[in-house]
Amino acid sequence: MRRFFALQAQVAGALWPLFDDPDLLPPLSLKTLLRHAGRVGSYAPLLRWLGRPLGEVLARHGLEGFTPLRTYLDALCQITVQCSAAEAETPFAFAAMDYYWRGTGHVRGGIGRLATALTKAITDRGGEVHLANRVRAVTPVDGGWRVTARRGELLARHVVANVLPHGLRTLLDARTGQLPKLDALAERVDGGWGAAMLYLVVRPPEGDSGAAHHFDMVRDEQAPFIEGNHLFASVSGAADEGRARPGQRTVTVSTHVPLKKVAGLTPEEQALYFTGLHARMRENLDALLPEWTANVVHVMTGSPRTFQRFTLREAGAVGGVPRRAGLDNYRILGPFQAQRGLWLVGDSVFPGQSTLATAVGGVRTAASIAAVR
Repeated sequence: MRRFFALQAQVAGALWPLFDDPDLLPPLSLKTLLRHAGRVGSYAPLLRWLGRPLGEVLARHGLEGFTPLRTYLDALCQITVQCSAAEAETPFAFAAMDYYWRGTGHVRGGIGRLATALTKAITDRGGEVHLANRVRAVTPVDGGWRVTARRGELLARHVVANVLPHGLRTLLDARTGQLPKLDALAERVDGGWGAAMLYLVVRPPEGDSGAAHHFDMVRDEQAPFIEGNHLFASVSGAADEGRARPGQRTVTVSTHVPLKKVAGLTPEEQALYFTGLHARMRENLDALLPEWTANVVHVMTGSPRTFQRFTLREAGAVGGVPRRAGLDNYRILGPFQAQRGLWLVGDSVFPGQSTLATAVGGVRTAASIAAVR
């Protein structure tokens, strides 16, 4: 066990500086290449496990049958790299495991506050933010692109699209087969997940500290960590104003749903599937977190169809591309340029999902655009 976590610490220690200093990620300059050369020794433990699953590392350390560790790793990998530990690409999984030591951020007041802060940062620096102005098409023109939106058109030398690859194909009016690189990415997203959700308003348990809480829960360690067996719940803090009435808290609960399975169901079958799934989620939540479900004031449910309706993400896909083992994970390590001057950002491109990863990807895309202006 000590040897396993020592290896994890070495690999994570080599990778996390890339997030702390995004200049170390592609596109690379001569200066950053020299900086990487100075760190080559720290990359040695990483190189051995490129393209290999975390399950293989566990087997090498004699830990593949140790259920407590496997449960911990399967739950962690499912919510970070979007697949089980047995399948997960080792460097991605080892980096994600460091969250428990490095900590995560809780946005007071809900994730919408972060979105508001980002738009304010743009306007404070002279940019413009247009809301309720859905983009309908992106068309190549001389010198750049024409963006056709609900309230008019814009011309731009570069367009950065924070959509799924499916959405970018639609905006370009491109058929499957016209843009092979986008098609391949869309296929990888299709092999991922949607989410079933419970949104609760509750009265907190007696003696609660008032802090925000985040729970990663598994009902049956032997069953797949999806479809209600594995739940992730976030409880708002007492200081999160605007989330609920005084004396009440919100609880957001999610579980993974296979996109391909849902796509194969008729609308009637989907309705039955999600009715049963939401009931199973509530049953397991009551069993695993009874102190927080003892006094439920209000309940709403959500499904991939909900996400598609409110976020316009095709099929309601969430979580980006599952990082299953294989060297394909490293085929495109930098910004994703679908066509000249047309860039794709978000959780489906490198370095993947999470607020930190998508922000880092955006920073590197901006650097690429600045370099060609």
